[in-house]
Amino acid sequence: MLLHTLQRRFRARRMALFARAVGLTADMRVLDVGGTIEIWRLAPVMPHVVLLNQAFWPYQREGAEGVVLGDGLMLPFADQSFDLVFSNSVVEHVGDAAQQRRFAQEIARVGKRYWVQTPNRYFPVEHHLWTPFVHWLPRAWQAAILKRFSIWQLATKHNAAEREFYVNHYLDTIKLLSASELAALFPGANIVREHLLGWTKSLIAWSTDSRRVP
Repeated sequence: MLLHTLQRRFRARRMALFARAVGLTADMRVLDVGGTIEIWRLAPVMPHVVLLNQAFWPYQREGAEGVVLGDGLMLPFADQSFDLVFSNSVVEHVGDAAQQRRFAQEIARVGKRYWVQTPNRYFPVEHHLWTPFVHWLPRAWQAAILKRFSIWQLATKHNAAEREFYVNHYLDTIKLLSASELAALFPGANIVREHLLGWTKSLIAWSTDSRRVP
């Protein structure tokens, strides 16, 4: 499928940028919060990856050094346990502004450095349901539209119950961020902008040292 092919290309390009920016090496110990092993297969180097997520299918973890079932708001690790904490398209899923702050604090606490990516709220196509402009509308309008139509619904083969679950998950939990909001969550971090056709598609907060989030 074209959309999945494009997604894979974007992710491969992002992982190459990530590897260059952080100086990724095979001996680095990395915590991936909310991810699976799939994205690491796109990296030019495979470090020692520990995955933390709320659930896994077996194929999502094969090749990881460790797998932990847990909550990104309460990471079960000591301060600065990892050379780097990595999180790709997760912070927008964790809840309201207070929960996002807690997530950011935990990432900065357990990592000597971090790399946190999230879709840009001001990109015209909503990243989860692939539908233009809908995320700029009031929530009630979003619900009225997305329960009837989305590009994601047209492009995937999920059944009606699966589609309803995913749309409700989007409506109930997704809180997209702007560049200034991401910078506020990770003060002192570099904010990197990924571009597509002149628009900022995604945002990345990454630290070059062990600054903490207050």
